[in-house]
Amino acid sequence: MADVDTTPARVHDDWAGQTADTIERLVETVRSNTSDRLVSLARLVVFGLLAAMLATAALVLLAILVVRLLDSYLPGGVWVVYLLLGGIFTVVGLYLWTRAWKRSTRDR
Repeated sequence: MADVDTTPARVHDDWAGQTADTIERLVETVRSNTSDRLVSLARLVVFGLLAAMLATAALVLLAILVVRLLDSYLPGGVWVVYLLLGGIFTVVGLYLWTRAWKRSTRDR
């Protein structure tokens, strides 16, 4: 049998170290549950806003490219391109609008 001294004085000798370890574990748990999550959330917001700005700029440049390409290949002025693109967007918008109304009446 191992010689273990279980007297109250021996068992509680390192109470200061145990208390410090407990406090350190508690602080680490609180930090990981708060600041690590906040850092992840802040990164998500920053990178999300950056992606949204880049996507907006890319869409604007794509729209300019489409208008210029169609203007160079379609006869007439640039108003023909605007008329064509406006018609396409109107038809797509009306289609999506009817789909939204069908979905909302089906949910009831």
